[in-house]
Amino acid sequence: MKIICIGRNYAEHAKEMKSEVPREPVFFMKPDTALLRDGQDFYLPDFSNEIHYEVEIVLKINKPGKNIDEKFAFKYYDEIGIGIDFTARDLQAKCKEKGLPWEKAKAFDGSAPIGTFINKKEFTNINELDFKLIKNGNTVQEGNTKNMLFSFDKIIAYVSLFVTLKTGDLIYTGTPEGVGPVAKGDRLNAFIEDKQLLSMNIK
Repeated sequence: MKIICIGRNYAEHAKEMKSEVPREPVFFMKPDTALLRDGQDFYLPDFSNEIHYEVEIVLKINKPGKNIDEKFAFKYYDEIGIGIDFTARDLQAKCKEKGLPWEKAKAFDGSAPIGTFINKKEFTNINELDFKLIKNGNTVQEGNTKNMLFSFDKIIAYVSLFVTLKTGDLIYTGTPEGVGPVAKGDRLNAFIEDKQLLSMNIK
C-alpha cells in the first residue's frame, strides 16, 4: 500500500507557502508507517518544534492501473475520505534552503492520519465538495474540491504515468489555505460536507 500526496493543488495554499503555482501535478510519497487510523492519538515527535496540519480529501484506489486515461480514471476509485498531511515545517524549511529532498519532514511515522471512507455516490457532485478541519472547536481550514488546480481524475491519470497504482493505495489530493501548527492537548475533527470522518487528539 502506497500513500501518494499531491502538493500545491490549491492556488491559495501555494501562495501562503510562497511557492510557485504548478502547471502539472506535484506528488511525493509517504510509507505505510505514516498511516494513523481514525481515533488514534498523534504524538508530537522530538525532532520537530513546528508540526503543521494540512487537511485533504483522500481517494482509495480500488484496482490496479498504469497509464490510465483521464476519461477512465473515475473507475479506479469508489470511496473517498479525509486525512491530514502532518508536516514538520521547520525541517521542511531547512531542506528547501539546501535544495534537499524533504521526505523526513513529510513521511515520518504517524504523519498521515486517515478517517472513515464512504462511497462517492453518497455525494451529489464530488467535484464540488466542501470539507473542513476544526481545531479545538474552531474552524481552521475550509476548502472545496472545485478549487483544485488538478481534478481527481487528472491526478490519477498523471500519477499512473510514473507509478503503477494498486488496490488499496491512498491519494491525498492537496490542502487548501489555512495550514497551521498543532500543540499538545489539541483536538482535531475533519468533515466532508456535514459528515465528520476523522477525530483525533494531539499528545
